[in-house]
Amino acid sequence: MKHSVQFDVCVVGAGPAGQAAALCLAHHAPRVALVGPPPTARDNRTAALFAGSVQLLRNLGLWQAGHEDGEPLHAIRIVDDMGRLLRAPEVTFRAGDVGLESFGYNVPNIRLVEAFRARAAVDPRITTFENSTLTNLELGADGTRLSLSDGTEIAASLVVGADGRNSSCRRAAGIGTRTWRYEQSALTCTFTHGRAHGGVSTEFHRPAGPFTVVPSPGLSSSLVWVDGPTVAKRLAGLDESAFRGALEARLQGLLGTVGEIGPRALFPLTGLTATEAGANRIALVGEAAHVIPPIGAQGLNLGLRDAAVLADCVRDAIASGASLGGPEMLSAYARARRLDIASRAWSIDLLNRSLISGFLPVQLFRGLGLHALNAVAPLRRFAIREGLSPSFVTPELMRPPAASGAVSLDGPPLALASPQP
Repeated sequence: MKHSVQFDVCVVGAGPAGQAAALCLAHHAPRVALVGPPPTARDNRTAALFAGSVQLLRNLGLWQAGHEDGEPLHAIRIVDDMGRLLRAPEVTFRAGDVGLESFGYNVPNIRLVEAFRARAAVDPRITTFENSTLTNLELGADGTRLSLSDGTEIAASLVVGADGRNSSCRRAAGIGTRTWRYEQSALTCTFTHGRAHGGVSTEFHRPAGPFTVVPSPGLSSSLVWVDGPTVAKRLAGLDESAFRGALEARLQGLLGTVGEIGPRALFPLTGLTATEAGANRIALVGEAAHVIPPIGAQGLNLGLRDAAVLADCVRDAIASGASLGGPEMLSAYARARRLDIASRAWSIDLLNRSLISGFLPVQLFRGLGLHALNAVAPLRRFAIREGLSPSFVTPELMRPPAASGAVSLDGPPLALASPQP
């Protein structure tokens, strides 16, 4: 016998963006369903959370003693490793240049999900269906009906699709996509090393793509090594000793001797943007709305902004008496996300293609850009501010409570566990 339950909002997908969306929406909608199993511990990726995302976690009651939960990012350094005759200058962006103590923190994805799950479990406004998956979604003029694998039937005014790049919610809404791919793959892992990183994230710009090391707690760092698919596959298959040698050579002595190396994962580089962030009672967040290569740490920060902006749209719809999940609300959400998503996708695509392009004018343009950033302090400060968060997007839950009036969810704050290499 099927069990039918009524909710205001149903979030489909329990990754970081989906969990965050459920917690954000619970500020305004008293009945939120969260459907889907969380990611497994095999996800070894980390997320460099910038200041707005850290503030969101604080407002959600998820950030206790951030310096213990992750590793602060005090500076971002770009090193030209293109091997060309005209070498661009090294550029270092420092948090202090824009009055910040740090740009944010580097935290393992799985720790974020664990903290989100623990908070959702004690919030009476959220009902989780961790052991179920979506099997059918029916859209109607006045609401939606979702069928779950455990036999539960959910009726909801608004569905939030947080179900990844192959989103069934996006297909049900009839929202199209623009996709692209690169002849590159990203190899990720964590590793320990003998020399302190000093809270500096270093990005080597190479003809095959960026090679980035991001600080983790203690003498450890997270690695994103972008290279051609054949090279990346070979690197992923090396034994630990051989991979250590390749990593040390690529680091050029930056972090001293490499020690223990964590599990390696390999991801093909692709891109995707939805034509709209919402339609037909479905709003998209995270990779259901956009897939951006792991360059510049934009992906999850963008997904968390999706969640916070959607919460603002739900708040405004409720305050104005508009239909939750109706055309007016979803049009407002789509408009609010359009420029942010497009600008991030475009800038990351441009940066990556400027590295792999053999076209001399493109190389010169990139070099001149780095020269300008290095020499012109106001331009560098502008690039820092816009890189952390676009000035035209300031959702309530990403503002300090004194400025926004936002309060933490009930219950004590949760600390995120420290990552292990």
